[in-house]
Amino acid sequence: MTDQYAVIGNPVSHSKSPLIHQAFAEQTQQDISYGAIEAPLDGFKETIQRLVREGYKGCNVTVPFKFEAYQLCNQLTGRARAAQAVNTLLFRDGEILGDNTDGAGLLADIEQNLGRKLLFRKVLLMGAGGAAHGVIWQLFNAGASITVANRNLDKAQKMVAEFAPYGTVSACSYEALAGKQFDVVVNATSSSLSDTLPPLPPGLFAPNALAYDMMYGRQTPFLIFAAQQGATQLADGLGMLVEQAAEAFFKWREVRPDTAPVLARLRA
Repeated sequence: MTDQYAVIGNPVSHSKSPLIHQAFAEQTQQDISYGAIEAPLDGFKETIQRLVREGYKGCNVTVPFKFEAYQLCNQLTGRARAAQAVNTLLFRDGEILGDNTDGAGLLADIEQNLGRKLLFRKVLLMGAGGAAHGVIWQLFNAGASITVANRNLDKAQKMVAEFAPYGTVSACSYEALAGKQFDVVVNATSSSLSDTLPPLPPGLFAPNALAYDMMYGRQTPFLIFAAQQGATQLADGLGMLVEQAAEAFFKWREVRPDTAPVLARLRA
């Protein structure tokens, strides 16, 4: 029997996850099918329950359901607990196991694909929503000094409060970024979806800085701004998408695919 998986979101028709996971399956000779399912905004729980009844083995979760997925799980990995959001579900023995592979995907893309080690680097993480929650612990564990900037300062302060005993993580408004410079700037906001730019001050990028936008598929206002401001390296989130998918695939199938040819195929 072919094992069934899917990505759940709203909207979801644009997702490249089916292409990625089918490529992983062909490469590793795994007998799976992988589709895209659009859940009603008020019907995520019912959709997951239906998939469990139909014998699905797991699914990926994308916007806007990652926090809701976290609440549904019977078991959680450590990185899912840290993120308080879930993007990967595994259905096993009548239970739902939740994981979050976003942070591992971002870190693999930055450090392996882009060749940027984060140890002792100053990182600006823009946003304090689900995307930022999913990656901040991985950035922290890589040894980066992290500043979280968000329009709602209280939300950013709440996100970084749990790091206070462990290392250098701070929160600030966009206005308070004036005069500061960073080695890596990551856009984890939804601004690129609406072709807008957070109110960033000039002079934000340190020499040889990397500007990273989690959005992929087009030149975003953030990446245009970064290029104008002298960022040396620009990257979209396609590499993160492939790398986080590989983490999920490994969780489900216990075999790790080679991401390089799949990423190259998508870039082409």
